Amino acid sequence: MLIDDLRPLFLFERVRDEDLAALAAAGEDFAFAPGDVLFQQGARADYWWVLLEGRVEGLRRAGREENVVATMSNPGQWAGGFTAWNDDGTYMATGRAATAGRMFRVSGAELGRWAREIFPLSAHLTTGVFQTVRHIEAMANQREALVALGTLAAGLAHEINNPAAAAARAVAALREVCDALLGSLVELAEESVTAGQFVELDTLRRAAREGGVETSSQLADREDELTEWLEDHGVTDTWRVAPVLAEAGVDVGWCEEVAKVLPGSTLSPGLAWVASTLSATSILDEMQEATGRVSALVGAVKSYSQLDRASLQLIDPTEGLESTLVILRHKIGDEVSVLRQYDPDLPRIEAYPAQLNQVWTNLIDNAVDAMSGAGTLCLRTVSEDNAVVVEVIDDGNGMSADTQAHAFEPFFTTKDVGKGTGLGLDISRRIVEEQHHGHITISSRPGETVVRVRLPIEGNGDR
Repeated sequence: MLIDDLRPLFLFERVRDEDLAALAAAGEDFAFAPGDVLFQQGARADYWWVLLEGRVEGLRRAGREENVVATMSNPGQWAGGFTAWNDDGTYMATGRAATAGRMFRVSGAELGRWAREIFPLSAHLTTGVFQTVRHIEAMANQREALVALGTLAAGLAHEINNPAAAAARAVAALREVCDALLGSLVELAEESVTAGQFVELDTLRRAAREGGVETSSQLADREDELTEWLEDHGVTDTWRVAPVLAEAGVDVGWCEEVAKVLPGSTLSPGLAWVASTLSATSILDEMQEATGRVSALVGAVKSYSQLDRASLQLIDPTEGLESTLVILRHKIGDEVSVLRQYDPDLPRIEAYPAQLNQVWTNLIDNAVDAMSGAGTLCLRTVSEDNAVVVEVIDDGNGMSADTQAHAFEPFFTTKDVGKGTGLGLDISRRIVEEQHHGHITISSRPGETVVRVRLPIEGNGDR
């Protein structure tokens, strides 16, 4: 009888005969042959399986590979049945028979009913543990999302601040330059400068814009020469005019040509007008560069968040890596050298780019932390065996074998209290393996840690 197989098991040492008989009556004796799949990873854990004899391997899928993560060989070992405590419980691995044998199988609903009748307190405690763990995990996932959002916001604020401040300073400077330009035009009008003279002056101004100085020492020497010439010719505000003309690359010979066009009292306002127009052009160039950088940052954020694109799409993984580098530029700092080794012929893959960007954020952030903010960060992409491989490599102190073994476990972290949630690599693993059917691994030694993400080119994503 089935009860005779259950009684010797350590699971039922103190269970009364009548209670064990009720459980045996609710379940069944399930025989299996080598290679039989008893339950599937990710499916609802509708049954509780207890090994009676034989050997069953637990396998987890990683990309197109399946790896053995556990073995059931001792009678009494069990798996599944989680729906007895939570309707959303799923199998954590696939159970496949390695030899012929037998299992005791009972539905999760019957297991839950039996446990609540026989051990009401234990059943309540088990249900509470499941609900608590799910609640903690949900809260931790939410916190991880908020941390990612904070990283995005902090990076964007830091990166936008510099060009935005530069644009604001340029606007203020442009206002002063415009006042000076208009003032010089009024003076030229008061001196009754002819149209012909103004056209010749504008021609010399255009020629000045084609110049340029190569070194700072040349610029200083040129500015000294121009200051002396301007003072000798009675030009006012030489402290304002000379630096601009020197930076434009003009020399004393150019000033002599202007003096021929505008002799006497018209020289000073004429040169002031030229300096003002050159300054205005330079400021506008600065504003264009600053606003262009802001626009590029906004584009990088849109690429990073993928808010305006479909969820599942064909992407180039290097685009996500680059947008992530922009977002994390404030975290990376000047002491970390970024080495890019991108395959120029890397194929596009079908993926969820916003989620992959979260993976790149976690991996790059961890790499920078591992280097203590100073070292070399290498990003490498290659194509192999109908898949794309992305490697994030740092030259930090490396991980111990124990750390590597637990790195992808939920809540495991090596960071100080308050600096890590222990969810970054766990979430990365889920995104890569469960949503993209890929594989993520870590290999580490002192001076080199490589996190390798392998993503199939086709068939990514759960539809």
